[in-house]
Amino acid sequence: MIERKFLILALLVALLSAVNAQDTYERNASADVQNYIFNLGLNDSTDQIQGEAEITVGFNTKPEAFALDLIGGSETYGMTIADIFEGDEKANYTFQNNKIKIVPSSDSTRTRIYRIQYQGTPERGLVIDTTKFGKRSFFGDNWPNLARHWLPAVDHPYDKASIEFRITAPEHYDVVATGEKIEESSLNNGYKLTVYKEPAPVAMKVVTIGVTQFASRLVDEVYDIPVTAWVYPENRLEGFSDYSVASEVLKYFIDNIGPYSYAKLANMQAKTQWGGLENAGTIAYFENSVTGKNEVEGLIAHEIAHQWFGNSATENDWNHVWLSEGFATYFAILYQENVYGDEKRKEELAIDRKEVFEYYLKNPSPIIDQSITDPLKVLSVNTYQKAGWVLNMLRHKLGEGVFWEGIRTYYSKFQNANAMTDDFRKVMEEVSGTNLKAFFDQWLLIKGQPEIKWDWTYRNGKIDIAIDQIQDHYTFQFPLEIGIVCNGQLKINTLQIDKKSTSFTIPAASSPDALVLDPESWLLFEEKK
Repeated sequence: MIERKFLILALLVALLSAVNAQDTYERNASADVQNYIFNLGLNDSTDQIQGEAEITVGFNTKPEAFALDLIGGSETYGMTIADIFEGDEKANYTFQNNKIKIVPSSDSTRTRIYRIQYQGTPERGLVIDTTKFGKRSFFGDNWPNLARHWLPAVDHPYDKASIEFRITAPEHYDVVATGEKIEESSLNNGYKLTVYKEPAPVAMKVVTIGVTQFASRLVDEVYDIPVTAWVYPENRLEGFSDYSVASEVLKYFIDNIGPYSYAKLANMQAKTQWGGLENAGTIAYFENSVTGKNEVEGLIAHEIAHQWFGNSATENDWNHVWLSEGFATYFAILYQENVYGDEKRKEELAIDRKEVFEYYLKNPSPIIDQSITDPLKVLSVNTYQKAGWVLNMLRHKLGEGVFWEGIRTYYSKFQNANAMTDDFRKVMEEVSGTNLKAFFDQWLLIKGQPEIKWDWTYRNGKIDIAIDQIQDHYTFQFPLEIGIVCNGQLKINTLQIDKKSTSFTIPAASSPDALVLDPESWLLFEEKK
């Protein structure tokens, strides 16, 4: 009894710590960035950029000192600051350890505009390189916290703001960026100014620019939202074809989740460290995504799903990134299920399940892993594939109608805002009338999944089934569907499992041809021989 009580107490302490802990980014206490205007000068003679950032800051109390992120200059890379102004006056600031700390003037004005004049060569974040065809290019690649290499900003998703890019570059470049294009003007000196403006608040992790030689096309308009493709001229026809499916994906998510937040949906072939990067309204896909064979529909669905989950409804803490990646993973599956049928769902989940098991052998950790302090390390099979499986199980637990009503309610409540796991749980509880804390704790805060050994016999009109959970660290509780096959017909029975070892008896007129665990792919578990 003493050992069991200690185990329960230790588990409760661990769960409470996981729920209450946050990532290590130091947030501004009173300052809220409301808008950024980034004036950027790009050129062909050097990788150095010229910048002026105009930042509107609102204070929710008496104005206090606040901080912005910017990587300082070294001999090769980083930014130097020429000056900072508060309105028309020079600001009181320090710049050290890659932080700009600004002390507001002593008056009581709650909303203020700061101008930061800076320059330098970014090491990361803004990728200045050549395309695979040898053409010079500039691509924003900020995820998760690389914006600070080229943009002075709050480089954490908790503080989102509207944004405007004013890009001055040689005339031979085509320019796309976050937001709607509101100006393109020749400056009569071999340069042109291109301006994009996004009124919806966005996190710095998903703002971007793309500057190179592009071929671009309006693919479609979905509910007055322009859907465009931006590809290298050498890939023009293949890229327009590959990216055209984006309009179908966009319509599916608007119809099933809720309104789209951004000014446009541009799909851009790009120089990115990722397979796809879900920049708000201006998605970047890896260069070789363009083949003309329409092979990236799943990737496109994943990145477009992020426009709702991760971009608009944004995790408030890096350790809760499953609210972004797990959602995008599963909603890409939902889109494909809608197009190709339920077998596609099962096929994709089977692939993901195998990856979950393989990952667990080397990385026995939960989805919400508070031991991780570096946002570059929060992405894993847990936060993508396993988290997608959690949503699949939640869908089955609540039923189709309630699940979708909960998703729509969650998005409506947190559109253009920030959320944590408990926020999502509470919405789903309110909609379903079901206490989901045990479900969320078990699947998100406990490592691993059920490992099941089982056997069955038929005798005297009864099927006797023995189910054993053989994992040592925790006893999971879950419904397990068993498919009984008789004369080619499948009948499903649901068994409630809440112990390490459980036995069940099911009446049957004749000996079954076979028994199958979880025939419809609703439970994440590992079947052991």
